[in-house]
Amino acid sequence: MARFVVGDGSFEVDGRPVRLLSGALHYFRVHEGLWGHRLGLLRAMGLNCAETYVPWNWHEPAPGRWRDPGAVGRFLDAVAAAGLYAVVRPGPYICAEWENGGLPSWLTGRLGARVRTRDEEFLRAVGAWWDRLLPEVVERQVDRGGPVVLVQVENEYGSYGSDGVYLQALADGLRARGVSVPLVTSDGPEDHMLSGGSVPGALATVNFGSGAREAFEVLRRHQPKGPLMCMEFWCGWFTHWGSREPVVREAGEAAEALREIVECGASVNLYMAHGGTNFGGWSGANRAGDDHRGELCPTLTSYDYDAPVDEFGRPTRKFWAFREVLAEFGDGPPPALPPAPPMLASPVRAQVARWAPLGEVMEVLGGAEAEGALPPTFEELGVERGVVRYRFEVAGPRRAYPLRLAGLRDMAVVRVEAVGEEGVRTAVVGTEAGCAGDVPGPARVEVWVESLGRVNYGPRLGETKGLTGGLLHERQYVHGVRARGLRLEALEEPGALERVPWRAAGGAPAGAAGLYRAVVRVAGAGDAELELPGWVRGFVWVNGFCLGRYWDRGPQRSLYVPGPVLCEGENEVVVLEYERAGEPALPLGRPRVPGGPPGPLVTGR
Repeated sequence: MARFVVGDGSFEVDGRPVRLLSGALHYFRVHEGLWGHRLGLLRAMGLNCAETYVPWNWHEPAPGRWRDPGAVGRFLDAVAAAGLYAVVRPGPYICAEWENGGLPSWLTGRLGARVRTRDEEFLRAVGAWWDRLLPEVVERQVDRGGPVVLVQVENEYGSYGSDGVYLQALADGLRARGVSVPLVTSDGPEDHMLSGGSVPGALATVNFGSGAREAFEVLRRHQPKGPLMCMEFWCGWFTHWGSREPVVREAGEAAEALREIVECGASVNLYMAHGGTNFGGWSGANRAGDDHRGELCPTLTSYDYDAPVDEFGRPTRKFWAFREVLAEFGDGPPPALPPAPPMLASPVRAQVARWAPLGEVMEVLGGAEAEGALPPTFEELGVERGVVRYRFEVAGPRRAYPLRLAGLRDMAVVRVEAVGEEGVRTAVVGTEAGCAGDVPGPARVEVWVESLGRVNYGPRLGETKGLTGGLLHERQYVHGVRARGLRLEALEEPGALERVPWRAAGGAPAGAAGLYRAVVRVAGAGDAELELPGWVRGFVWVNGFCLGRYWDRGPQRSLYVPGPVLCEGENEVVVLEYERAGEPALPLGRPRVPGGPPGPLVTGR
């Protein structure tokens, strides 16, 4: 048992000053079988604390239906076993480049802009979620013998709103449910952000990537006493699909920015210490522009973040540079690195053997078909991550007019079968008011819309998905639209793949969209990297574990396969392709070689 408090100038444990040298590591972005290794690397970097968000939507995919809330407790137990303190950030909003900023789409679809406010329905939903979550945290607080020393109220609220009543209700809700360690907030180092995001009784912290002295001066204007802390030191950055290259930050420059923080006497949390992977298609999206209202920019499956520990769990040049800085300010030399997990012994190829058309997969695994005057949204169909097929008829006879998918926020594949035309025309559309080309009537049309991730930051948070502005043929609305949604989770439910009408892959039309099944034999299982040459856009599962989205748009060209997912002998690979299938042999190899040897280590002063 220990007493952790906020002193006038520092954090204190049982009256002894302590500086938190923390690193962000999200348990939901790292396979559980690798938690211990990654936490060991945090210790070896010179850190004494680990920080994690908690994604509400991952844990409560439907109202009252829970997915493994015990994962939070197990992770905190792993943190304690690694000899680290823990900072927990339970939201309810987390940002984190995560789908919908961690808020459930079943809730934002109903409440819209009422989320993240004092709205009674929203606060009731938060309370029910915290009733289920917080016992996992409360019983692992430092004053009960656990590792948890800080719990955060909301996240960067000053960048979004100014509802002090809402923030106070959250703080009161945490205390009422047994949180006894200090509460904190985190915001950008700007007056309007700190005034909008702070709450009485919670220590304010700031987030930035450089300019520590200036940032802490701003913080001191709002909080004259108490320990200084950078809750998010952005030592790297995330990358969007379609970027030319992953975002990187030079190791030496990042290390000097870290040094400036600790020379100010402040505590720090590296965001990210180890980014991990957006498994399962949980990556979020941003809106372009300073006002965050422009083009949708979805985030990669890889959340490598140019972090000091890379996506594959290997120390980078930045790791060694940070280790050298942190060794000067820690209680002693950092421990040795933990043994690396095994890597795949030798490259192999997963050979596609079975195939099923996308339409038939939708028929057996999609939900019930809905029909109405207007196209239903993803939220109305209960689809958080996945695809919706819209079907309708264009009346005729009429000449060809533009078919517009008003309010399209993602990607759509449009297939048109027009009377009098030979074959089926296909168009791929991906703009806010996409045009699928000229369509004559009569015609039968299918529009397959995939969600590329909900916005996780800014005023467009919680926006709905699908054909949100209706369908227009010339300027006339099309009514009587039928829709059916395929949730990604539907492919993971027991017996789901056995219901799919599989056919021999050799009989598939060249490049046909659909569900593909491959088998690969492995001798010497371990961490691996899967490539999909010629495949365009979709998702991959290995032995039922969803690796996430692939997309030929880049810059990501392969998917990380955690070693614990593979097994010795036969392994199953399933690929859901939305546009055009590629080569039938999928290379599975050892991860790329990381860059850079360790630099010299300063062992303290």
